[in-house]
Amino acid sequence: MLTGDDGQFSFANIAPGSFHLTITSAGFATQASSGILRSGEIYIVPSIALDVATANTEVQVGLSQTEVAEEEIKVEEKQRVLGVLPNFYVSYVPHAVPLTSKQKFKLALKTVVDPFTFVFVGGAAGVEQAQNHFIEYGQGAQGYAKRYGAGYADTVAGTFIGSALLPSLLKQDPRYFYKGSGSKGSRILYAIANSVICKGDNGRWQANYSNILGNLAAGGISNLYYPANDRNGAGLTFENAAIGIGASAVANLFQEFVIRKLTPKVPNHDPAKL
Repeated sequence: MLTGDDGQFSFANIAPGSFHLTITSAGFATQASSGILRSGEIYIVPSIALDVATANTEVQVGLSQTEVAEEEIKVEEKQRVLGVLPNFYVSYVPHAVPLTSKQKFKLALKTVVDPFTFVFVGGAAGVEQAQNHFIEYGQGAQGYAKRYGAGYADTVAGTFIGSALLPSLLKQDPRYFYKGSGSKGSRILYAIANSVICKGDNGRWQANYSNILGNLAAGGISNLYYPANDRNGAGLTFENAAIGIGASAVANLFQEFVIRKLTPKVPNHDPAKL
């Protein structure tokens, strides 16, 4: 309760019984008053005069928002499934600080140069070669190198456009925010929905234009280096975009139900704070 200009104040509908009243004002010493209020009684507090407070200096030391985000990124960069597979783009902190543009690009770079990324792309290229996918690339070392180059180009384009460039321009967070609470059905819907919605840097949920447009852009760029017979113009673009969005939904389901259990050194997660 704030007093009026004349220092008067009143409380209405107070339950009978003992009370403790504390009076504070900036620059003055705190005063307290106690008493007992009986049923139907109007209690008038004796006049109270506040003494001038003793001079004191208060210094608050804390991290800036950017510094807090940097510390959170350091934790995320240590998240590896089974201690090996990178799991950088998931936050187990419900109210994590939004990333700066520089931090979004830094996380994207760390992802594309991670040793496992090269191994994963190499494995995918080997499967494509075994199935003779993109037949114009041919076989042998040269065919494998072309498939590997195309796969890595897809990874780099998709990561930087969808997780760094567009999130910076559109002020969106590229990370998946682990839910970890509620019914299984609600968590499934949450995980799938997060392929098309995301948190903005303002903390509000919004359409995930970064992921949607990022997959479209990466699909369009892939027309530049895939074999002519596989370039199908807009068809390839939308096909790759749909695959990317679907892959995000599947990855989110694994994040929500499986990966956390297999990822050591994750921060404590309190679903009650969600």
